[in-house]
Amino acid sequence: ISGVFGGSSKHACCVVFFSTVVSSTFGLDVTISQSTYEVARGDEVTITCNFQPKNQVNEVILITWTAEPDGSFDDEEITFGTYYSLNNHVDIDSKYEGKAQIISDVGAKTSQLVLKQVTVRESRLIRCRVQIPGDASGQTSDTTSLVVLVAPSQPVCKIKGITEYGYNISLTCVSDEGSPAPTYKWQSYDASNVPRSFPPKTTEKDGVLSLFNVSMDTSGYYICTASNKIRSASCNLTLSVMPSTFKISATAGIIGGCVAGIAVLVLIIYCCCRKKEKEEDYANEPPVLEYHDASEKEEREEFPLDLRKASFEGGIDQREKNQLKVEIISNVHGSEDGDRNSNRRFTSNEYQDRTADRREDDQRDRDEDRRDNYNKGRYDDRQDRFDDRRDRYDDRQDRYEDRRYNHDDRRDRYNDRQGGYDDRRDRSDDRYDDRRDRSDDRRDRSDDRRDRSDDRYDDRYDDRRDRYDDRRDRYDDRYDDRRDRYDDRQGRYDDRRDR
Repeated sequence: ISGVFGGSSKHACCVVFFSTVVSSTFGLDVTISQSTYEVARGDEVTITCNFQPKNQVNEVILITWTAEPDGSFDDEEITFGTYYSLNNHVDIDSKYEGKAQIISDVGAKTSQLVLKQVTVRESRLIRCRVQIPGDASGQTSDTTSLVVLVAPSQPVCKIKGITEYGYNISLTCVSDEGSPAPTYKWQSYDASNVPRSFPPKTTEKDGVLSLFNVSMDTSGYYICTASNKIRSASCNLTLSVMPSTFKISATAGIIGGCVAGIAVLVLIIYCCCRKKEKEEDYANEPPVLEYHDASEKEEREEFPLDLRKASFEGGIDQREKNQLKVEIISNVHGSEDGDRNSNRRFTSNEYQDRTADRREDDQRDRDEDRRDNYNKGRYDDRQDRFDDRRDRYDDRQDRYEDRRYNHDDRRDRYNDRQGGYDDRRDRSDDRYDDRRDRSDDRRDRSDDRRDRSDDRYDDRYDDRRDRYDDRRDRYDDRYDDRRDRYDDRQGRYDDRRDR
């Protein structure tokens, strides 16, 4: 053999001879070399099955391709078709006509199942079963796993929880389909669309992003990406964290209370200052002279005309008053001695009158100068103090107006920010409601299509199952007839061999 066929031919002949010996010894052997087939949904896949019978020559060989139940709602065995070697006929199930193809070569001892436009329904164990009359021992079938890869569907992003300061919330991301199951990844962006890391204590698991003790810094733009071996899909949402309504009211109440307290305090200080200034003004005023009615005799005896007049003109001091009293008393005593010298008395009276007039004029001038100076200085001081107090009051008023304007500006900015937050929340809610409505519409349409498809499928499946049962009965009858004829021939062959 080595001289005719060479070394490689010798090795092949040895392998064939060994396989033949094993098959003849142990019976039929069916194998599928590849344990797993992966294919994208909608593509085509070819599964190859090899078999080695006990006898090299077999008149009837049946090869059936099926799919095992997968435990889903469509939990039933799928029969793709059967190959009959007697007339080289292939019987494809009515559900897979034009979609499945069985190519068998009895000489090469191979069979191939070709599936076109595969769906998730075919993602299960595929079995190749070989039936040969008289060769039922050994491994008559083998299986392989067909994995149909499905890209993740458009995920849906939702917010669970209260989006207010201090609360814990969760962002969820779910794809309705995907094979193998997709993995989820969240990303966060700030208001300027700049990527950022998640806050401390944030957890991410199975598409759920958990955020704790949210604040204004948590607000931003979040993107979730679902991906598997085929491709990826993403969804996004805008998170706006607002202060709670109760906290806004409390803050406004605190601010209003502070402003009212400051206003009351300023009013009290102002009233106290006014009262103190009035007391100072009353203390700085000249003493009030009180006048009492007295008889002319007492007034004339106690104070002569010159002293009364000077006192009434006002403003003489006590020392001058005492001096005038002394002079008047001396003149009175001098008048008592006037009897001794009448001429001297007359001269003394004239001198006294002239002196009194001169003193009265001088005193009146001094009193008027003193009064003018006193009144001028007093009123100038009071005017200056009043101007200073008015300036201080104007300064306090200006500072109060400035604080009030600053408070109004802060309140306006806060109201503007609150309005912006409300607008963003309304837009986010509107977008979420629109997406949810569209998703509900799509789900309703899908349910309607599924119901119609199920109805059509059930009707067609029942009809095809009946036709298939009829054909199987006919094939079983023919197969029994052929087996009987084969047994007859086998008996005659045994008789001839015995003879």
